[in-house]
Order: sequence, then structure tokens, then C-alpha cells
Amino acid sequence: MPRPTVARIDLEAIRFNYQLARQKAGNARAMAVVKADGYGHGIQAVAGALDGLAGKYAVACLEEAEAIREAGLQQPVVLLQGVHEARDLARCAAMDFEPVLHCRQQLGWLSEASVPSFWLKVNTGMNRLGFRPRELPEVVAGLESMGARTRLQGFVTHFACADDLASDFTGQQTRSFEAAVAPWPDLMRSVGNSAAHFRPNQPLYEWSRPGIMLYGASPMIGKTGPDLGLKPAMTLEAPLITTRTVRAGEAIGYGCTFTADRDTRMGMVAIGYGDGYPRHAGTGTPAAINGQRIRLLGRVSMDMLAVDLGNAPQAREGDRVELWGPTVSVDEVAECAGTIGYELLTGVSARVPRVHE
Repeated sequence: MPRPTVARIDLEAIRFNYQLARQKAGNARAMAVVKADGYGHGIQAVAGALDGLAGKYAVACLEEAEAIREAGLQQPVVLLQGVHEARDLARCAAMDFEPVLHCRQQLGWLSEASVPSFWLKVNTGMNRLGFRPRELPEVVAGLESMGARTRLQGFVTHFACADDLASDFTGQQTRSFEAAVAPWPDLMRSVGNSAAHFRPNQPLYEWSRPGIMLYGASPMIGKTGPDLGLKPAMTLEAPLITTRTVRAGEAIGYGCTFTADRDTRMGMVAIGYGDGYPRHAGTGTPAAINGQRIRLLGRVSMDMLAVDLGNAPQAREGDRVELWGPTVSVDEVAECAGTIGYELLTGVSARVPRVHE
């Protein structure tokens, strides 16, 4: 019998969260961001669950876009990182993929290959990819000279600080973007990551790009997914494989980082950092068993971790422990581990089966 450590994926929760994104997007349409294997939830299952709801999907790279086609889905797919070779443009043209072009090398490839529909990335301050606003007139003029202007769908930018309501940098980026693309009012615009959906009065233009919010985790500083009305899509669970009482003064696990100050009933759970659970989640990190919140004890091992069963006296071997899900938000675990929910969801390893429900 295989080890019953699984990630249960609630596809209805993903649909619910998408509908919430669409509601918050107002007049904008929402392209579903399903990159990184659907943020660890399974790209084909997630895209299939949103078939009939999402007008476009967004991914990072060509391989992810092709996985959507292999699932039999025909919506346009936006490649947020563009393409990496000229020959990839012909594949985009044939399969209705829309690459986001962000550098002059990629523009040069347009003259060498079939021209797909595409977007241009505008660098408004994130300083990762894209053309600076002052470069756009020359870039668009070049597209017109090579006959590619008619395939230009619109402009994309990405916010650096949208998760922080105290920061005005998103407003600065928005104003910069609006001014930069104003000469081309016939083209579409897309700026809105998940966090932008929760910023009051934030314009989202024609297309928003909800990502992490589709999976029920928070894009906002100081908030969990449930705080924002989102439903968790992944429940990471593993069996309780033994229980024992450690005596006052005894330590647990590698490094003896936890020492009991009183007799403590504890249990071992069959999951660890080899499964993608964060090693830096230490004593006090929340988990749950039979709907009752409990806490981790000591250091996470590769294949196991220890939990305090003092609040769950009825817990027995074989019971399922929720590492995150409906009782314990992935955002809470991330905070304890010094990271973000994005990393935890995408980091669940391949040895943990995804069970789509």
C-alpha cells in the first residue's frame, strides 16, 4: 500500500476563487495564471476546471502552454516570459499562443518566423523584463515597418509592491503605464496580478491576471487567503504513524531544538522536507488533526516531523494530519517558515500524489 501522504486538490475551490477574481476585476476579463504546474496543483487539472470560465490562460513558458493543448483545451495561452528561440514563434502561431515579447532580440525574431499574436512588456519599475516607456514609440514603429503591428494584442506590465497597501509605488507604476501606452488606445492592457484585485480603485483595464488567489493563498501582506474571502484549494495531509509521551527534560529530533518542560504526548507524521514541507518551520508552526489545531515540535526531518498532541487527546495512529488546508492556512505556515504561500504550494514534491476532487 502506498504511503497515504497526499495533496488533495479541491477544483471547485479553484472555480470559486476564479469567480471572485472576475468579480473584483470589474469590467476587465481575467486570464487564469496556471504556470508552475498550476502553482503545484496540476496544470492540466486546473486549466480543465476553468474551461468555460477563463477566456485565456497565462503560463511562463512554451512547455506549460503545450501541456494545456495536450489536455484538449483551446483557449488562447499567454506566455508571460515570451519565447527563447526564433523557431518557437512558429509553434506559437500554429497553436494560438500569445508570447509577451520583452527585448529587442525577441523582436528581431519576428522577421525570421511566422508571426503569432503577441504582447509587449513595459518596464514601469519592476526592472526584470520589458521596454522602458520612452522606448515604446520606436518599438511600435519597428513593428509597423516589418508588418507585425497588426498582430500586436496589447501591453503588459507587472507590479512590484501591489501586495503592500501602504506603498504608493503601484500608483506610480500605473500612471507610468497609462502615459506610456496612451498613443495606442486600440490595444489591450494588462497590469493586474492577484494583489491588484484587492487594491481599492486600482484600474485593471482589459485583462487582469489572477494567479496565487486562484489557489486560495493570499497575495497581500498581513492577510491570509481566508481573510480575503478565498477558499484553500490544496489540503496537504499525512498520516500520524506513531504516538508516545516524552518526559519533562527530554528532547525531540535533530539538534535537540525542542526540550519538553513537562510530560508531553506527541506524535510523528509521515511528511518532511523531502516532500516539500518547509524545513524552517519549527516549534509552534500550526497543523491540525481531526479538525483540531495542534503545533509542530522541533526540527522537520526529510521524511517526518513531530507534533504536540496535547490539544488532541483522541488522536491515534492512522489519523490524517492536515499540514495546511481548510483548518490551517498555507499562509500561516509560510509565515512561521519565513517564506510565502507561493513557495510552499509550488514546492510540494513529486513524491506527493495530487488527488483532484
